[in-house]
Amino acid sequence: MIRACSVSELPEGEALRLEGPEPVSVFHSEGGYYAIDDTCTHQDASLADGWIENCFVECPLHAARFDLRTGVPACLPATDAVRTYPVVVADGVIYVDTEARRDVA
Repeated sequence: MIRACSVSELPEGEALRLEGPEPVSVFHSEGGYYAIDDTCTHQDASLADGWIENCFVECPLHAARFDLRTGVPACLPATDAVRTYPVVVADGVIYVDTEARRDVA
């Protein structure tokens, strides 16, 4: 697991991009924490820069929306899902388990 940030550093409605070979974004929405691949599957754009509403993030380039819980796109132009990752909150710190990524079918 990798440390993302403290709970106090990620207010509800915000996102954080974790750099790496495959960037991951952590979102605080609907009272929960979610982690997905950061790059939109339609075109290279950071989903952390998108708009968060309920449990969805909208890509800032072409408005594709992804479900933060499943990674599945909710509308075009994206047709491929992004991977999701388990998130653990312990002692006020948010961790992402990038080793246990959930590939989508």
